[in-house]
Order: sequence, then C-alpha cells, then structure tokens
Amino acid sequence: MIIFLLLNMFIIYLRFPLSSKPFLACMQVPLSSQLLREMPRNRQSVNHSDELYNQAPRHGEVAFGAEESSFGMFNMVNFQHPSSGIKFLKLKWRKFDRLASQVGGPKNVFCELFGDNKAENTFWLDSSSIEKGRARFSFMGGKGGSLWKQVTFRLSDPSDMDFKRGGHLSTEDARGSTKSSFLEEGFFDFLNKELVSFRYDENDYKGLPFDFHGGYVGYIGYNLKVECGVSFNRHKSRTPDACFFFADNLVVIDHYLDDVYILSLYEESTAMTPWLDDTEEKLINLKTSSIRNFEQTSQAAKLSLCKTAFVSDRSREHYIRDVKNCLNYIKDGESYELCLTTQFLRLDKNGILEAKPIKGTIARGSSREEDEKLKLQLQYSEKDQAENLMIVDLLRNDLGRVCEPGSVHVPRLMDVESYATVHTMVSTIRGKKLSNVSPVDCVRAAFPGGSMTGAPKLRSMELLDSIESCSRGIYSGSIGFFSYNRTFDLNIVIRTVIIHEGEASIGAGGAIVALSNPEDEYEEMILKTHAPAKAVMEFD
Repeated sequence: MIIFLLLNMFIIYLRFPLSSKPFLACMQVPLSSQLLREMPRNRQSVNHSDELYNQAPRHGEVAFGAEESSFGMFNMVNFQHPSSGIKFLKLKWRKFDRLASQVGGPKNVFCELFGDNKAENTFWLDSSSIEKGRARFSFMGGKGGSLWKQVTFRLSDPSDMDFKRGGHLSTEDARGSTKSSFLEEGFFDFLNKELVSFRYDENDYKGLPFDFHGGYVGYIGYNLKVECGVSFNRHKSRTPDACFFFADNLVVIDHYLDDVYILSLYEESTAMTPWLDDTEEKLINLKTSSIRNFEQTSQAAKLSLCKTAFVSDRSREHYIRDVKNCLNYIKDGESYELCLTTQFLRLDKNGILEAKPIKGTIARGSSREEDEKLKLQLQYSEKDQAENLMIVDLLRNDLGRVCEPGSVHVPRLMDVESYATVHTMVSTIRGKKLSNVSPVDCVRAAFPGGSMTGAPKLRSMELLDSIESCSRGIYSGSIGFFSYNRTFDLNIVIRTVIIHEGEASIGAGGAIVALSNPEDEYEEMILKTHAPAKAVMEFD
C-alpha cells in the first residue's frame, strides 16, 4: 500500500475544492503548462545502452547481445555494445536495530527528516501490513543528493495540428535547473534506457532484505496505455501522464523487525555526500519525548476545507445507465468483463514476477459473527468468482509473454483478505522472468492492469473509453518504484485521493460481468469511496 490512499472501475470522480496546498507525505506534481508551451519539439538525444538483465556488467566489462524480435503489443529491447551515458553507481547503507519505535515511528521520522517546506519534493511509500506476507517496508526520501532529479512527462495532444506520437519531458535536477525535450518513442522507452545505463556491484546491497535501493519512484498515468498497444486516448489527462523522482537518498523502515535503514546512492566518479552522517545524527538524537508531533507539525499547512463536500461528476442514474451499456456490450459478445480494481505487480531480485489482482469486495460487518458471514458470502459469490477468474486468466497471459515457458503458475486462487473497511478476493500469479526481458518490458506487458480494464483487454479499453466522459489520469495507473538494480514494485491506483491544482478527487467503480446488477454495482462503487473520502473530510 502507498500513502496516496487508493480506489476502483468506471471512473467516478468526487471533487473537493481546496483553498491551500495540503501537508501530505506524497509526491508533489508541478504545474507544467507554461513549460509545455515553451518546449522545443526536437527529439531527445538518448544513447543506446546494453542490457544484461540478471546482472549488469561491472566497470570495465563489455556486454554483447542479439537483437530480439517483436512480440505481443510491444518490441523487446535491442541491447547493443554500451556507449556513452553509462553511469557506474555505488551504494552505501547503514542499519539501526530496533530504532523505529524508539523515535516514534515512521510519521516522526518523516517529519523530522523531510517535513520542512510542506514536504515539497518528497515521497513516502508507506506499508505496515505484515500479516500474510504483505509488504512490511516503508520507503521515504526527498530532494538533496547530487543524482536527484524529477522527470515529468505529458503525452502529445492529438488535437494539436502538428501532433506527433510521443510526448514532452521536463527534467529538474538537484540544483533547480530545468530542461525540456520531446520523446518521440515515449516515456517507457526513456525509462528503459535510463535503467539499462546503470552499472553496479551486487555486493553493495548484499544483506538488504528489501528490493528498493534507490532509483525512480513515482507514478504512471492510465493514458500511457497508448504505449502498450492501445491505438489512441479519447480523453486528455488533467495531470501529467507520468511523474518520477530519481531518489538517491532514502530511509527504509522495517515494520516487522522495527529496524531503520538509511541508503545513499552516488556516482562512482564523484565523492560521497555527508547525507549518511547527517541523517544518522538526526535519527540518534530523535527521541519520542521531544519529537515534533506529526499533527503539530502539520497545523500550519492543514487543509482549509470549504463548506461544500465531495460531489460526484455522475449521478446515480447516469452511472446505472453506463453499467447497462456495459451489459449490452457483454451481451453482444464485445467483451467478457468490463472492469476496474487493483493488482500489484512486482519483480524481485531473483527475477520472480508476481501479480496480485483484487476482484470482489464486500463491507466489513459490525460484529464478529456478521463479519465472518459477509466474508463467507464473498468467498462463495458466483459473480465475484467469475470476475476474479477472468482476470487471473488475463494476467496469466500477460505474464506468459515475458516469463519462461511453463513457469507461470497460480499459488493462491480467490483468497479473501480483510482490511479495515472491506473484505476483498485476491489471487496471486507468479512466473520467472525471461533473462533477456527488461523490467520496463514486464510493465508494458501488463499495463494497464487487467483488473482495471477487462477481457479481452484491448477491446475492453476501447469500449470503456467510449463510455467514460473524462480521462482517468493517475487513477487506474500505477504508483511505485524502479530500483537502479532493476527490481520494481508497482500498485494499481485505486482508493486513492489525488491532489492536483487545489482540488482533491477520488476514482471509484467496479467490474461488470453478465451477472452484474446495475443497482448493486452503484452501491459497491459508493462503498469504495467511503474510506478515502472520510480521511479527507476528517483531516480538518
């Protein structure tokens, strides 16, 4: 889970005007309209790099590889003899046993280290759910290191007279300098070239129990589906289509063992910064009795909410009418399922790809007996089982395109997991990544998550684009990281509050199959908005 909050299907946006910028532990997306107007339309010059996916060549080594043929909806990377642009990265880190609770937990750590200036240019990927093997680590960081930069990407506008495929990239470095370029091949191609340019020593991170050691952290917007096989976007996103920090300094908290790690990434040819020493000193001096309380720190930056509450951009009648349209498409054989929900896609250091689609949601009960009854009701729901099984089949196909033949399997099918406000039905699909496939190739094979589109995937996205009245933006995209050593972990953006240009929005929906009841689908969509909407309303 991530601190951005998270939601699900037909994009229903609940908008809430804000009169001041909030204090939130999340990425700050810049306003870039002026930059876009000033952007030159020249293609960015990016040097081609080689790629060895199980282990990158170290300093002085040379790698060779054959060109791969295209498959599926995209081309495999063409890896060649390395040229200029290669970065040899070094990692230094320190571990502090059982320190997290002594300093008041992650909120206090974040506020002390990154809470100044309304937490601008910071990130916090927060997770504390360690039961059933759920993510146990929280990652946080901010601007400061010499390698830090922010990249913001917007797809070209099809309505422009001089429309070209690709899009505009704005880059800001640690010194505040900005530059703009046009990426003819798109954002995923840019990200792939960035990752294959890094060289590193595996011994640098030996002993670390987590997979993010520094690198790109941010989000991919839903509209980047046009780089994954979709012919065009009907709606333009109000938010940037991708925004990432390159995080070279970060703090990691192990919620299971209560340990704290600090990591610093730097280029081999440059001197280390004193960030590790400075951060260690701040952590050691951080005492729960004298720590600045999170709530106290954020008082000056609290949301000033106006009297109007969240309002839906579609009425109940409109939403139900859209569900009926979906049912008609399904009846006509255009799709088996038109949907939205969540999935986690991750690649670990052993080359294991894992997806965890969530399909099927029901509210928690008010008593233990009622709660157990509702849990069993979800477990044996024919409709929810059908939704889950179709998405499992779709993801087995997605992963099968980038995994070793015969390695894709389903270790858990239709497990019910319980959260604070809902029970959800979750399956797990795993496979062994092909050695000549890059992390970005893996994402392109599965993006957007099938649990947010339906099956068959491409046709379902076309149908949803024709039904929905606006772009999903960040909602239905992914938030997470691409580590410099080619691991990644991405979620699907659901049940999330998005703050952009003084306005908060929440996307929500559900999966539509032949057994769906339009009125029930509306009630399920409303249920999914309750927790994030309540969080915003109570923040004041």
